[in-house]
Amino acid sequence: MIDLESVRLFILSVELGSLTKAAEAAGTVQPVVSQKLKTLEQRIGRRLLDRTPRHLRLTEDGQIFLPKARELLAKHEEALTFGDETPLHFSLAASDHAIGDRLSAAIRAIRLALPANAVIEVSIGFSRNVKDTFASGQADAAIIRRNGGGCDGEILRTDRLGWRTAPGWRPRSNSAIPLVSLGSGCGIREIAVAELRGAGVEWRDAFTAGSCASLHEAILADAGIAPMGDISARGLPDRGAEFELPPLPSSDIILLSRARSSAHASAIRALAAAVSSTAG
Repeated sequence: MIDLESVRLFILSVELGSLTKAAEAAGTVQPVVSQKLKTLEQRIGRRLLDRTPRHLRLTEDGQIFLPKARELLAKHEEALTFGDETPLHFSLAASDHAIGDRLSAAIRAIRLALPANAVIEVSIGFSRNVKDTFASGQADAAIIRRNGGGCDGEILRTDRLGWRTAPGWRPRSNSAIPLVSLGSGCGIREIAVAELRGAGVEWRDAFTAGSCASLHEAILADAGIAPMGDISARGLPDRGAEFELPPLPSSDIILLSRARSSAHASAIRALAAAVSSTAG
């Protein structure tokens, strides 16, 4: 018989790109995860993962087994659900610039940590608004950026800000830098504008977006240049030095949380592991 906890740890390892992060999400330690996966591979008779201290990737057999593993866990959860339970509710508030491309991994990790009938709510906003949402008790967890000062919350990672553009984009000669941002309420825009002014660089608002996804579309449409962190840049390099723009500071990605139950605590652990992971 296949151990379902080993299956869950296999999926977490793939999602988070690391046995260590899977252990953090599951509230255990890396050697336990490694042994569980070894036992799972022995039970199946196939090698599922190629793993080194720095890298983890699915083997061909692992790629075949992954959807089966997801289905197996889903069927298990379905068998334990009778429809008359009150669904557990988990609410996450996050800054778009803080959670970036880790949002989907965070949601998947949270889902693995919660009962199948749990309701997950995610709201996205500016860090200052997200912090207020958490303080008012409307969120179980919050992911924000902190640019100097403050000591509340858990630091998940440090994120480097940079100037991001489409690969072939270049500014027009003797023209103000066209700035692409989330608008006047965005802390990242405030940092970028302060640095531009301090360096005496002329700039203008060229495009205001409602989300980081829209920022990317604007960048790829050659609307201008956007200040963004590595976590939300989707691999676009920092071209600030190339265009003689002032360097932008790094900032901390912070987790604020409160666990109302053991299930909420599990979801918060999984969230932290997913956001702190550098897996793509």
